[in-house]
Amino acid sequence: MSERLSVISRPSPEKTVSRKKSNLASRHLVQKVAFAFLWLTGLAAVIALLAVVGYVIVQGVRVINLDFLLMPPRGGLSGEGGISTTIVTTFYLALLTIAIATPLGVGAAVYLVEYAGEMQGRGGLIPRLVSLARFGVETLAGVPSIIFGLFGYALFVTAMHFGFSLLSAGLAGACLVLPVIIRATEEALRAVPRSYREGSLALGTTQWQTVWGVVLPAALPGIITGIVLSVGRVVSETAVFYVTLGGSYKMPTSLLSGGRTMALHVYYLAMDTRAFDKAMGTGAILILSIILINAVINCLSRRLTVRE
Repeated sequence: MSERLSVISRPSPEKTVSRKKSNLASRHLVQKVAFAFLWLTGLAAVIALLAVVGYVIVQGVRVINLDFLLMPPRGGLSGEGGISTTIVTTFYLALLTIAIATPLGVGAAVYLVEYAGEMQGRGGLIPRLVSLARFGVETLAGVPSIIFGLFGYALFVTAMHFGFSLLSAGLAGACLVLPVIIRATEEALRAVPRSYREGSLALGTTQWQTVWGVVLPAALPGIITGIVLSVGRVVSETAVFYVTLGGSYKMPTSLLSGGRTMALHVYYLAMDTRAFDKAMGTGAILILSIILINAVINCLSRRLTVRE
């Protein structure tokens, strides 16, 4: 009797197959809905980007000509002149900032990944300092740029008497992009397979020779990506340079000369003058510069990856 009941209580093979098919169909439906949502969010982000970039470029291309690119700003409420000195100042400042931040950022990342990693789990002062350094890098990555500007104004402009200059702005900008370079370099170094290090050390090289000759070349694409991304942030930044660079529209002649970047020039034109059309033109040049920087990132990364 019990055997008959057990046979009756078991579902038939047809019902089992139909239940599996319905479950599979519902999973496919959920997957399609999720994919559709992801595509819609991606398209919304692209549309928003194209709308902003397209509007600025369409409005700004009306004033862009050779005189606009080669003439310096003249100041005043009318916003007369061009943007030649702002382009040069932006180039000088980006070059100075990266020259200061790159050795410090790459060196700090190499130490944190290649040397300090061996101290994890140990007691003593040095491991605690390493943990504090990691916490500091993560914290600085989220600090607003105006805080770096106020820090640069208090230390470099006032305390060290550099004044409103390229040097003050470059040092403050280096503090701003330093966490970005450190984090990008750390991720690039961690992506290098452990076998590279072990094979190099097995050949009798020192740890520094392994880092310099094997690890850093393998991590170079990621390091360059972080550096060029930092250049893009310097080019587009305003708050940190508003209180350290000075805002002069004249051509800088030394490290202690003030200046005005393109992003700062857009701010001054939009807020202090009636030349909104020239603000849009400067913004269009700024956007095109950032697009060019991103294109350089992709080109360098692909070429270096192919070589590896």
